[in-house]
Amino acid sequence: MTHIITSLCLRDGGCKTVCPVDCIVPGKSVDKWPLYYIDADTCIDCGACVPECPFAAIFPEDEVPSPYKAKGGEKISAPVGTAGFTETYDGTDHEGNAVHLTAVRTLQAGEEVDLQPDIASNSGFFKEGLGYKALD
Repeated sequence: MTHIITSLCLRDGGCKTVCPVDCIVPGKSVDKWPLYYIDADTCIDCGACVPECPFAAIFPEDEVPSPYKAKGGEKISAPVGTAGFTETYDGTDHEGNAVHLTAVRTLQAGEEVDLQPDIASNSGFFKEGLGYKALD
C-alpha cells in the first residue's frame, strides 16, 4: 500500500523534502499534472509526508476520502481546462519558491468532493512514463 497526494495539493513540496526514499515528484507540466505524485513502487509507506503537508492532502491509499467533507476555504486543483476550476492560486512552496496554479477552486464549508479519482491520476502519472523524468 502507498500514500496518495490528492487534489488538495497546492505544491508545497515539504513532502518531497522529508521522504526518506525520494519517491515524491512534482508533476510537469503543471497545466496537466498540478500535484506532487508518489511512486507506489518506491514508497515504503512510512507516512513521513503526511504531517509535513500544510494542506492535509496526503492519505494512505485505502483511506482516500469519498466523500471528503470540506471545512471551508480549502483549495482544490485540477488540470487546466477542467470545468469549474477557474480560480488562480499564487503562493510559495516549502522553500519559498513561487507556486502558480491556474485551475483551482475554493471549497465551501460542508461541500463534499470525491478524492478517489486522485488514486488513478497518481498511477496514470507514472504509467505515462513521467515519474522521475518529470524532474528534468
